[in-house]
Formats: sequence, structure tokens, C-alpha cells
Amino acid sequence: MLNLVPPHGSDSLKPLLLPETERTEEARRAAHLKRVPLSSREVSDLFMLGMGAYTPLDGFMGEADWRGCCEHMTLEDGLFWPIPITLSCSQELGDDIGIGEDVALVDGESDELLGILNVEEKYAIDREFECSQVFRTTDGAHPGVDKVMRQGPVNLGGSVRTLSEGHFPETYAGLYHRPAETRAMFLEKGWSKVAAFQTRNPMHRSHEYLAKIAIEICDGVLIHQVLGALKPGDIPAEVRVKAIDTLVEHYFVEGTIVQAGYPIEMRYAGPREALLHAVLRQNFGCSHLVVGRDHAGVGDYYGPFDAHHIFDTLHEGSMKTEPLKIDITFFCYRCNGMATGKTCPHGADDRLAISGTRLREMFANGESIPAEFSRDEVVAVLREYYDARET
Repeated sequence: MLNLVPPHGSDSLKPLLLPETERTEEARRAAHLKRVPLSSREVSDLFMLGMGAYTPLDGFMGEADWRGCCEHMTLEDGLFWPIPITLSCSQELGDDIGIGEDVALVDGESDELLGILNVEEKYAIDREFECSQVFRTTDGAHPGVDKVMRQGPVNLGGSVRTLSEGHFPETYAGLYHRPAETRAMFLEKGWSKVAAFQTRNPMHRSHEYLAKIAIEICDGVLIHQVLGALKPGDIPAEVRVKAIDTLVEHYFVEGTIVQAGYPIEMRYAGPREALLHAVLRQNFGCSHLVVGRDHAGVGDYYGPFDAHHIFDTLHEGSMKTEPLKIDITFFCYRCNGMATGKTCPHGADDRLAISGTRLREMFANGESIPAEFSRDEVVAVLREYYDARET
């Protein structure tokens, strides 16, 4: 009998999205509730709670869970959880909300109703403490730090009922898959060992190499695309999907890849975020997570292998999903193929460093893309996108 890894801290998934039959009545009731506007990160977290990706959380964290998560990477009950999932509001709104009260959660930009929160706690946080623990810096230039420092002064903790998944199911039809759905797909394929490969970029040769290493170890790979808010200059998801589909069609064995997307917004917390990615991939049914160079990092805030090392600091049993720690990958001209620092004995002069940032630069500068950097079929898809932008 095939067995996937169980959901994190639970025997079953805990999606908080209400059944469609209940949403209309709840939305009607929410029209008379006080409205709490959500930032894009909080909207993303609400959707993740709704689809069950944050199992076993039942809402936004109270103070004890927030503090334990920041300081020890555990919730009040001892369950491992590496990054706080919180909701903030203004002091004026917070003062007007009572404990035990239901409030409507709305998108801070569109004012769309997204859910209902039962307020069990109101509390203030030490923003610098959170940032120093989670991001290892309080530098406002760090995008994750900037988001925390701009939060409202009052946090609202309590259970949520999600009423919407926003535009994601329609915009990304065929790509947007909830944890229950990816689990069903894996079992249908006969997979029990599944590696997740996260990307917010089209896949170049290094990405391809990492995925193929994972296939050698596991039954298959979930190429998991970030669909939440991205950084300026990132390539839109629909273009990435087409590029990845093209790569899989021409260069992977049929039946070894599942491509999906999910609505997370990156925090760029480096090592801590790598741990969160492993936890939520466990909920999606993945036994392994590919952890490459500077996973979920930004700038030079983290060392290239900090996300590898942090897994070694965990207590046994913190989670079921294991990291596949893979060294920096590159094309070696003397080896005449893709390699890592563990497999290639040659020096820097023989190596072509490959990155999504450099690929975007080459397109922006009109440079030719060598075959060692990205497959010709993928380059053709991306060139069509960049050419369309210029017209």
C-alpha cells in the first residue's frame, strides 16, 4: 500500500476554506461586521490557511505562538513551526474590536471580502525582535523586514473561516492545486517518495539538473511555482508555466514531473523560510524538498549554504519532509556537462555560473543565450515574451 508523508502535526489536512454551500450565508453575515484590511502577505497567508497548506494552524497566531515561533521555532504546544503567521491592524481599529468578536477580513487593495476571524487575542509585538530572529537582520532594505516594520501596531489572533481563494483558481486553472489534490495526483501516479522543487523563475540548466537529481532519488518531482506577489522584474507565472512545460516535454522522462502553483508570498527569510517550505510541502504530500544555493534568500543577507545547515539544528521529528541538499550547480566546459562542487574537480575558469538573475540580464541586454545556460526551446519561449514587451 502506498503511503505519503502525513500532514504536519496532524493525521489529516486542515483546510479552512468553507464549503461553497456555506459561503453565501457567511458573506451575508460578514457584511455587518467590522472590516479588517489585509496586506498582500496576509492575504497570501489567509489563502494558504484556506487550502490547508498551513495545517494544522486554525488561524492567525496568538502571542504565545508568535513568541515561541520567533524564539524557538515552536508553537505554544511544542509543535515545530519556523515563521510567524500573523495579522495586524491599526491601533484605532484594534481598540474598537472586542475579544470574542467576529470581524470581516478584506483585501487591503480591492476591499474584497476574503474571510472571517474570531478574535481571541489582541497583542503588540516587538518588531525588531521578530526581524532579528526570523530574518537575522533588522535592515529595512530587506523586503521581509520592511513588511514587518510596516505592520500595524496591534496583532489579532484567532481562528479563521476562509470565504475566497481570490483569482487564483480561475487565473491559474490547471496549475492551482490544493494539498489534497496534489496528494491524490501522487497516489494516482503510484508515487510515495516525492521531491518538491520550488521556483519563481523559468527553469534553466541548473534547475533542470537539480530536478533530475531528485528524480534519481524519488519517484517523481513536484515543480511548485510561487504564484503570490513577486519581485520587480520577475517573469509572469503564465510565461514560466509555458517555459517549464516546454522543458519537461523535451528533456524529462514522461510521468516523472507534476507542475503546480500555490499562492504563497515570499518573505525572503532564507534559512527560516527553507524550513517553512519543507513544512508546507509535507502538507502537499512531499517527502523531500530540494534545497539549493541560497534558498529563499535575497541580496547577501545569508550564506549560500545557510539553508542547508539550519536543517541540521532541528530536533529529531520536527517534521517528516527531508531536505535534498545540493551544492552549487554549474556547467563545466572541461567536464562537458552540468556538475556541482562535489563532482567537478576543475576551477572557476572552466565553469559557467548559471542563475535566473543572469538570464534576465542577458535577455534585457539583448545578449545571446548559450545552450549551456538554457535549453534552446526554453529560450525561444522567453524570447517571445521579452520581444512582446518591447513592442
